[in-house]
Amino acid sequence: MSEKFIVETSARHVHLTKEAFEVLFGAGKELTVKKMLSQPGQFASEERVTIVGPKKQLPNVSILGPFRSANQVELSATDARSIGIAAPIRESGDIANSGACTIIGPSGQLEISEGVIVAKRHIHFTPEDAEKFGVKDKDVVWVKVDTDGRKAILGDVVCRVSPSYATAMHIDTDESNAISASRDLMGEIVKLD
Repeated sequence: MSEKFIVETSARHVHLTKEAFEVLFGAGKELTVKKMLSQPGQFASEERVTIVGPKKQLPNVSILGPFRSANQVELSATDARSIGIAAPIRESGDIANSGACTIIGPSGQLEISEGVIVAKRHIHFTPEDAEKFGVKDKDVVWVKVDTDGRKAILGDVVCRVSPSYATAMHIDTDESNAISASRDLMGEIVKLD
């Protein structure tokens, strides 16, 4: 049997710079940890924002910490279409010429001219696990998932390797719903001819 890894659903969220956070929440404010995430040092915060597009808005969107060097909004394709934003499928951090939106917090709002993306499905690997699975950073693989009544093979999965990662695959809510993903879903890399 092949080696397997956890497949986690990543719901809509925002990454902010410290400066952007202070515009939205007030000078001197800090992120409050709500819960730690599977990736070391990453957390969901108590603070929430509203994402506004040309058609409508998405309230109560989680901010993930810690602060980043650029603002980024990660939505599902359904989310982006529903609020009227053309969001490309991209790897995290690749925000050049991506979607624009307004972010509203309790103390202010911020217009971003780019930074809205649909996150490309990916697997975080430790270097040791990458070697075990026979992949390297930026490899693109196929992943098989066995769900009840919705088995699937997902293509275009980017491998991301770093000693600062924990091994886990991330899919968005559209993908999760399409395959009826459970909290304990496991995936395995498969080779297709």
